[in-house]
Amino acid sequence: MHTKFPDFLTPNVFSFELLGFNFALTWYALSYIFGIIFAWYILASISKKSHLWTNNNSPLTPKNIEDLMTFLILGIIIGGRLGYVIFYNPAFYLDHPIKILYLWEGGMSFHGGFIGVVLGALYFSLKNKISLSSMGDIVALSTPPGLFLGRLANFINQELWGRPTTMSVGIEFTKPPASICPTSWQDDTCLRHPSQLYEACLEGLFLGLLLLILVFLFDALKSPGRIMGVFFMGYGLARIFVELFREADPQYISIENPLGYIILLPGNTGLSMGQSLSLPMVITGLIFLLWSFRKNRTQL
Repeated sequence: MHTKFPDFLTPNVFSFELLGFNFALTWYALSYIFGIIFAWYILASISKKSHLWTNNNSPLTPKNIEDLMTFLILGIIIGGRLGYVIFYNPAFYLDHPIKILYLWEGGMSFHGGFIGVVLGALYFSLKNKISLSSMGDIVALSTPPGLFLGRLANFINQELWGRPTTMSVGIEFTKPPASICPTSWQDDTCLRHPSQLYEACLEGLFLGLLLLILVFLFDALKSPGRIMGVFFMGYGLARIFVELFREADPQYISIENPLGYIILLPGNTGLSMGQSLSLPMVITGLIFLLWSFRKNRTQL
């Protein structure tokens, strides 16, 4: 007994033709739109609650929230796209540079978007003289809703699928190449881990709820750097774990390296691209988390 991918889920929310042009709203685009809306709502909410902050003084105002969101949106789009180009498929885009601009064809990297957001937030923080650690907490707290919705969109698009499995959680995807069985697969039906849903739950839902609990029940924003540290560690550990069930990108897979490791380790194991990029996040998060517990520290 297994679950087949629902036929009613298609990449487009709706589409229509007008004057010879095709117009469509995709779930992927909608995930970005609502991710940004939820982030804006979270920032607006915490900015109004001065008791959550050190010295009961919120560093955010309605005006600078608008400015911050502009920098974050640019960081997400530019960083996410360039990250995908550089980390995952540089050879293709060197041969077809114009394709870098084809955002509607998909291809965004969380780690690239993360770097873009960090740069945007850093500029905003310096411009508005806001503590860098507090700015890190602000960005971290507003990120999980977008991660959750983005991974749901990945599932609907039948992209970033998981490895083949015989477990009861396996999904029979209907869109190639996810629906194509490996040559080593013995069954007629190729079942795969719904790794997109694993990531949605861990990186988005669980991590987002944990951060909100720390802020509203344990006053974590009064210890600058703590929310940022938990986010870095939480995302990094979740991504490293889910990569155990996720199919590697095809450009890394070969006969000698069927699981697509980019770093080979003893014992026929290794690290995928996602794990390699997430491991520094775990280390960085641990450093910020430990630093946030230090007494008599000087805020960055």
